[in-house]
Parts: sequence; C-alpha cells; structure tokens
Amino acid sequence: MKWITKDMDVYLKAKEYVDTAVIPLIPVSLEGNLKNTVSMGEFITILSNEVERQFKGRIILFPAFTYSNGEGLEMASNRLNQWTSDLISGGMKHTIFITSDSNWKQVESDLNGSLIWLPTLPLEYVEEKYKQTMLQDQMKQLVTLFTNIWQKL
Repeated sequence: MKWITKDMDVYLKAKEYVDTAVIPLIPVSLEGNLKNTVSMGEFITILSNEVERQFKGRIILFPAFTYSNGEGLEMASNRLNQWTSDLISGGMKHTIFITSDSNWKQVESDLNGSLIWLPTLPLEYVEEKYKQTMLQDQMKQLVTLFTNIWQKL
C-alpha cells in the first residue's frame, strides 16, 4: 500500500495484516556529485515502488525521508527515529529503510528499524528491456531480506 487515500481506506479495513513500514531514504543536495545524488534517489524510488507492488497488503510504502548532505547524519538519524517512534506507536511491528547512501551504514545500529543498503544501478544508461531484468534481480534479493527481517520477531 502506498501513502495515498485510496490505499489507506484498504489499510483501515485490514490493519491487522499490515505490519511493516517501508521508508526510502533519499539524499537531496545541489552540491557535490549532483548526478550521483539524483541517481541514488531515482533508483531507490523505483525499487521502493516495486517492493510496494510485490508486498501489497503487508507493507505501507511511506513517503521518502529526505535529508540534506549538509544536515549531518546524527541529526538526520534523530529525525528518522522520531518518525519510526510514531509508526511503532501506531502499530507497525517492522520498519525497513531502503537506501543507496552507504553513509547510513555508520549509524545503522542507532536506527529504530532495519536498514537495507543497495548500490545504485546506473539506470539512466540502460535500455528499458534490461532495466526490468535488473530490477527483478534486485527484487529477488529484497524478497529474501524482507523475509529474514519478518522471521526475526
């Protein structure tokens, strides 16, 4: 389910089956390697939408958590943990963060949830027919990771 009114109507009727919040972590900055920053966000957005499609009825795909590269990881992780505290209070059993920004690995143990880091695939240079194959390969890995996270509880 996505963070849209129509899907929230479904969520309210089937709340007991939806136990996982998925939050894409997207850097936003006009400084540094702009194309790399945008590529990370684009890749994670596409992949997050595919995760939502695959696990519809079990997860809610929340809006992306955006942060500035200049914000500092500690400040960003504190804001993110406030989000997750609210979600846990609201009944979410699992919170999963998806990112291509390897900096999040530094604070992974401080996060109130599970972090999945994936290297960015350069989709801008890939033909459409190959994009789907690459995304399906990534999804196979993600299905395993999600299953492992769910089995931990």
